[in-house]
Amino acid sequence: MSNDLPLSPEDVEEITSILSKSSYDVLDIETARFRLRVKRAGEGFTQEWSPIGGEAAKTVASAVEPEVAAEEDGLLTIKPPLPGTFYRAPQPGAPPFVKVGDKVTPDTVVAIIETMKLMNPVHARVTGEIVEIVPENAEPIEAHTVLMKVKPE
Repeated sequence: MSNDLPLSPEDVEEITSILSKSSYDVLDIETARFRLRVKRAGEGFTQEWSPIGGEAAKTVASAVEPEVAAEEDGLLTIKPPLPGTFYRAPQPGAPPFVKVGDKVTPDTVVAIIETMKLMNPVHARVTGEIVEIVPENAEPIEAHTVLMKVKPE
């Protein structure tokens, strides 16, 4: 099986276009390989992937989960697997997901990366304390850019 995502960028663009022209706030798609929920969120959309078994599960999970790497100074770094625009808060004017000094657990949402009008939540995937937030809010980033440094517990 190839390492391609189950949907092409054109597919995602078509789905978000359909949703923006409709009165619906949520669109659920389920195939033999994955479940996708796209929800309206302000000016954009959020997405939730749920892989279904086998190779498809590995492909989708590796595509949406951030990379956590250990640095020489003992800190862990959180890096997104996709490029886009880095957002510290769920919407303009809202408090940030996390600040320097905040404690996080693997399930803590620490940021959103907007890619192709989809808002992709980034989870910490580690337990520890945020010691640095590298990009500025609303800054374009590349895949595997260090977003945050975490002192592990």
